[in-house]
Formats: sequence, structure tokens, C-alpha cells
Amino acid sequence: MPTMADVARSAGVSVATVSHVLNGTRPVLPHTRQAVLDAIDALGYTPNTLARSLVTSRTSSIGLAVSAISNPYFTEILQGVEAAALEAGYSLLIADPHDDPGHERKVVQLLHERRVDGMIVAPSAHPHDLVGYLRRHAVPTVFLDRTIDADMLDGTMVGGGAGTAPGEHAPWYDQVCTESAEPTARLVTHLAGLGHRRIGLVAGLPGLSTTRERVSGYRDGLTAAGLAHDERLLVSGNSESAGAEQATAALLALPDPPTALVTANNAMTIGALRALRRRGLSVPGDMALCCFDDFAWADLFSPRLTAVAQPSRELGAQAVRVLLDRLDGPRRPTRTVRLPCAFIHRTSCGCPEEPGRSEKRGPTTSSMQSEKGTAS
Repeated sequence: MPTMADVARSAGVSVATVSHVLNGTRPVLPHTRQAVLDAIDALGYTPNTLARSLVTSRTSSIGLAVSAISNPYFTEILQGVEAAALEAGYSLLIADPHDDPGHERKVVQLLHERRVDGMIVAPSAHPHDLVGYLRRHAVPTVFLDRTIDADMLDGTMVGGGAGTAPGEHAPWYDQVCTESAEPTARLVTHLAGLGHRRIGLVAGLPGLSTTRERVSGYRDGLTAAGLAHDERLLVSGNSESAGAEQATAALLALPDPPTALVTANNAMTIGALRALRRRGLSVPGDMALCCFDDFAWADLFSPRLTAVAQPSRELGAQAVRVLLDRLDGPRRPTRTVRLPCAFIHRTSCGCPEEPGRSEKRGPTTSSMQSEKGTAS
């Protein structure tokens, strides 16, 4: 097996120069760099990443902890994370916390023990132990999809205040997510505009930021449409298909059930459709339906599903870019990056199929991307 010394002899440079080319630890003249790369290619040299990590204190690896990897939404996020990481020369170690706080803490520790340079984590509804571990070990971390506020941790300081350097109070935590409130409100006002006065929401797992924001958007949409807030129409599907099926059944059992329904993620959309089918109800004839999360087969249903589409792959790629910025500048101010969603207008809401009508894929927010400094 060829060694770094073999590469150096072939390229006519020092071993130190080969190391600088491989590790990017010092600028190297373009023609010298090319000579080293040509020698590596000719000899079939494979760098020893373990030895390199001992020199650079970097492993060029990222830990990714997301629940429900089988969920198409998180699968697309994973594809975005992987592509961006590979493009930057990083490998990916993946763990599924199963949305269980105890398991979440364990898998994050396991990833950290593998000496990943940083982590991308979709936190659970109760991330106290997770944040405690990240704080104690000063692990560079980006929270993905779901955000964490100090209020979620019973007043525990998660990040420093404005102008505070990392380490003075706690590590900084960058966050990358999508807009949730305004797109949900748009689904509600769209249904209201079609004449619906009793609109139900099948919300996600209590405690998640995405759940809180979509519930807030649902209520904002009702207010904007001049509709009364009937709390019986707001039920929890716990972000899963089975939970949504039970929640939808509870809505249908009300003395005055809703005539339209918003589901807060793709898994719960499937559960709601099952509940409607079990009762012989049609969409949109008996129940208009709009959903948060678009997915590959949403336009194959009959009727085709009106949905809010999240930029899943870009969300994952953006999380990698934010993490790499954090690794390059540990003391930079924290960022919360929110990407806009798109309103996909189909027919499950009750709108007629119009020949030649294109789906509305414009963002539901006024700007293409919002980014702000915040103490997470």
C-alpha cells in the first residue's frame, strides 16, 4: 500500500507539502498541488483519516440524529444533509432517537464518542437531557426542523445573550427550520374562503416547536377568517398515522363535526384518510382536506392533495452549511434560519380540477429565506 512518503517522492515535494494538500492546513502553489494530486491518483494512495484526525483534531464527520427516518419528509432531509456533507468532504454518522428523550440522549452521546466534528439534531419534545449533554461537552450543534427556546427548558439558559461569547454562559446553538405558522394559516383561510365554518386541525406531538407553531397558525387563520375558536376541533394526532386516525375519528364523533380538516404532517394525513375511509366518507365531498407536508405521491391520490410543501432537501443542506460555518467560526453569533414553504393547490380542498391549471408552488412567505441572530 503506497504511503504519504511515496506520494512525496513521486511528486518531488516534501511529506509536509503532501500533508498540507490533503489537510488544507497551508496554502500550496497550484502547480505543486496538482503534482501532489496527480501522484495520489497514479499511486492509488488512500489517506489515513484516523492519522489525519490525530494531527488536525478533526474527523471530517458529522453526526445526524433525526427520528422517524422512514418518514419521507426526514428521508428527503437526510438526502440533503448527505449530499451537502459529501460535497464538503465530510462523512455522515446517523442515529434515530425515536423521539424518545432518554434514547435521544444516548444516541447523541454515542455519536459524540465517535468524535464527530459537530452534530445536526432534530430534538424531541423534551430535550432537557440532550441540551444538558451538549452544553457540558460544548458540542457544535445545529437544531434541525424543530427549534428550542429557553422557555422549553423551564428557564434553563440554552445560549448566551446578545454579545455573549460561547462558553461564558452556554454554547451557542444554531437552528434551521421552515416557516410553519403562516403556511398553516393559509390552509385555514383557503378552506374558509370555500365556505367552511367548522375547520378541524389534527396537530402533531405536544411539546414540539412545529406543533406549537402550526397550532398558532391554525388559530391565526380562524381569526383572519372571522371564525370562532372551537377547541373541540383541535385534536392531537401525536405526529403519527395511528394517532391521527384516532384523533380524526374523535372529530367525526362530535355532535357537530367539522366539514374541513387540516392535518399537520404527512403521516397524520394518511391516518386521517384511513379514518374517513373506514366511515365511508369521501374527500372532498364529505370532508375537505388540506395537509402540511407534500410528498411524492400526493398528486396520485384521488382527489389530489392540496398541501404545504417544505423544502426538505434544502433544509438538510442548509443545516450542513450552518454547521460548517460554526466549525469555522466558533465565536460567531448564532443564527436561526427559516426557509419558506410552498402552497400546492390541488383538489382535496374542494376546488374543481381545472384543465391546464398549474400548481401554485410560490413561497407562502414574503421572502425566500429569513435569517436572524438569536440566543437559542
